[in-house]
Amino acid sequence: MFGLSQHQRFFLFSQTVDMRKSFDGLSGVVKQQMDRDVCSGDVYIFLGKRLDRMKLLVWEPSGFILYYKRLEAGTFRLPKAQNHSISLTYCELSLLLEGLEVEVKYQRKRYSKILKKV
Repeated sequence: MFGLSQHQRFFLFSQTVDMRKSFDGLSGVVKQQMDRDVCSGDVYIFLGKRLDRMKLLVWEPSGFILYYKRLEAGTFRLPKAQNHSISLTYCELSLLLEGLEVEVKYQRKRYSKILKKV
């Protein structure tokens, strides 16, 4: 079973990429420019130059999955960032996919269980 959940971490690449890139090309961007482990299970998000296409790359134990969305009208908004990677929550990703701007001014307090690393 594949799908995205709020238990994953989401990282948006802060620059546009060539949408002809597939698994290997996007994996290279994750490793070299985002400086992250592509096989971690995190979700990596990429926007095309016209900002009307988005790809999400995620590793599952059996291999990579690539999600692709093309807007019929309008564009996504690429947030400004200081480095190559912008961390998003599942909620922020949902907003981005729906065309809403992802810029959180204030988020109300919510419960989150802190997991201990063993």
